[in-house]
Amino acid sequence: MFHTIITTAYIIPNVYVYLRILKLFINKDHILKYTIIYLLIFSIYPVSNLISDGDAGFLTNILSNISDYILPFYLYLFLSVLVFDILLLTNFLFKVVSPERIKSKQFRISSLSVIILFSIIVVIFGVINFNTIRTSEYNIELRSSSLKINHLKIAFVADFHLQEGTSSHFVERFVNRIEMIKPDIMIFGGDIIDGDRHNENLDYIEKLLSTINPKYGVYAVLGNHEYYSQQDKGSFFDKAGMYLLCDTVINIDNSFNISGRYDSHFKERKNIKNLVKSATDSIPLILIDHRPTEIEQVSKTTVDVQLSGHTHNGQLFPINLITRRVYELSWGYKQIRNTHFFVTSGIRLWGPPVRTTGKSEIMVIDITFTKQ
Repeated sequence: MFHTIITTAYIIPNVYVYLRILKLFINKDHILKYTIIYLLIFSIYPVSNLISDGDAGFLTNILSNISDYILPFYLYLFLSVLVFDILLLTNFLFKVVSPERIKSKQFRISSLSVIILFSIIVVIFGVINFNTIRTSEYNIELRSSSLKINHLKIAFVADFHLQEGTSSHFVERFVNRIEMIKPDIMIFGGDIIDGDRHNENLDYIEKLLSTINPKYGVYAVLGNHEYYSQQDKGSFFDKAGMYLLCDTVINIDNSFNISGRYDSHFKERKNIKNLVKSATDSIPLILIDHRPTEIEQVSKTTVDVQLSGHTHNGQLFPINLITRRVYELSWGYKQIRNTHFFVTSGIRLWGPPVRTTGKSEIMVIDITFTKQ
């Protein structure tokens, strides 16, 4: 169903792009050649989806890898052609460029070249941005009746979407960055693993992640992708050295509570009020919830900090404008009442390995505890 929706959203704008490029830039003598080339490139994504359900072969892998970049390329090709049409309409009203100039061969070739080159450059930028790990640093204060510790540094990531094809080099760089940050506690906010974990690449990634060993441990929650791929039994998390929190609350050294929620796909998920009942009231409570969908309800409880992911900050412009409308907080930090909310754009992505909005980030949250 999801691929059907994406394919439909892929086809409709491409009809517009095909027709407008044909109308604006293609000489009559080259219509057939243009149509064949356009259809061949356009068909890569739907064809790769059709054959991906079978055994993964050499051709399937090639088409799948190419289609990862075809989707964002056509998105920005569509937006570029749309902007060009708007400019033409504006020019029609204000006559900045003469009609003769617009119809000239040189203008048509130059304009089409700029549109295609711009779309390619945006995708290249998105690939570089996706593969560049960045940190986002925040400082907050929390009141506590117990001052056994006065400072806590949290390293928080979500949406790793680890699978067979995940670059182990990227994971190595991530682990090295965590070692440089030296957090007191490491938290993974769901959608950590996709698909079957029984392959050598994921075995190596598990070993890499298991080397992360902060003072207060490594904790994780399940996301919707663990639900989809039925990776909810904890074997990956055990081998990666992560303590899985499934609607549970843990007291850490009588200094703070940490709680992790099931994703809302899981029927076992407790409501937030029942979940926090077992937390020690005199010390701060840090909640991990993969999706930031219940911010208002959480802000009315004793939760001091909530950490979430899932949104990817839209991943591709202008989708981030949609996620901002869907979620009260789609990325970043916001305080509501006495609760501090953090939503990460994710350390990696699901789908095209291209990120034109947001960043592949590690959130570093420094908490200072003050006397209540």
